[in-house]
Amino acid sequence: MRTHIVWDWNGTLLNDMAAVVGASNAAFATVGGAPLSVAQYRENYEVPIPRFYRRVLGFQPTGAQWEQLDATFQEHYGRLSLAAGLADGVPELLAGWAAEGHTQSLLSMYEHQRLLPVVERFGIGAHFLRVDGRTGPSHGQKAASMVRHLQALGAAVEPARTVVIGDAADDALAAREAGVRAVLYTGGSHVRANLEPVGVPVVDSLAEAVQLARELAA
Repeated sequence: MRTHIVWDWNGTLLNDMAAVVGASNAAFATVGGAPLSVAQYRENYEVPIPRFYRRVLGFQPTGAQWEQLDATFQEHYGRLSLAAGLADGVPELLAGWAAEGHTQSLLSMYEHQRLLPVVERFGIGAHFLRVDGRTGPSHGQKAASMVRHLQALGAAVEPARTVVIGDAADDALAAREAGVRAVLYTGGSHVRANLEPVGVPVVDSLAEAVQLARELAA
């Protein structure tokens, strides 16, 4: 029987934490915020993003400040992320999963029109039944997008044999909302201590995540 993986993109398949933190620090500077190290970012990160910004800035940004923060982040991330590569072993994991007869798709909160060309640039688009990026506001949560993504896949996937693999607590919460399982990966936006309380398996490599997905849906 086929198992389906819904992959996250930023911080999971794409190893872009340096770009994310660099862009975030550029954004923080526009409102007088101090820069964060990668370790500090990962220790404090949470979704929704406005709550994360309030935590690290020490105040609640106004509507105008939020727009400035978001615009600056997107501008700098677009440039800095050009240097980001796929996480270790990703091409082989995607190809191997497909070769076993399983299916996979990609759901990201990165803007849809920006996501598609990046996925194609890495030459991995053919592995996915569907690729969906964000089409709404940049400060939302993933649950509604996950439900829509799985509805669009329809009969091609079976919820009982579907596993989400991502790097953020929000990935697991979205999976729960959609009635599917999740495995969280420590190589992205969160430290392990912030992932374990979510109550799903936590692993240190994507190879481990794939193996767990195989076992969870067996």
